Amino acid sequence: MGLTPADGNAILAANFAPWVLDLGLTVEKVAEGTATLRLPWSDTLAREGGALSGQAMMAAADTASVIALSSLRGEFFPMTTVQLSCSFQRPVIGEDTLVVAEVSRAGKTMGFVDIALNGSRGVAARVSTVYALLG
Repeated sequence: MGLTPADGNAILAANFAPWVLDLGLTVEKVAEGTATLRLPWSDTLAREGGALSGQAMMAAADTASVIALSSLRGEFFPMTTVQLSCSFQRPVIGEDTLVVAEVSRAGKTMGFVDIALNGSRGVAARVSTVYALLG
């Protein structure tokens, strides 16, 4: 009943807004309660100074949360972001970012996910999300 990376990519294609798809995210790994997505480097996502923008990083973390939560049921189901908190630790410049999401708790109506965004120099940002599970 587990999701494969192909299943995760299908969830992305079918359920996310076009501007999220424009980030170019791909699901690299998925297991029960976890998902790893790749955010490819793009100059269009860089802010002044050449670093990856925080907005792109937060959108990637939010998206990875959906895939990680979906992996618990083996399919996408309705949910919505309730809270998203991010601590930026170092810039990412000119390289892909791995977005590693792990569900810390999922109940009947709420899900909690911890996400690390990693560049080659280590963790670039830590994010926590809270979701209302609607389906």
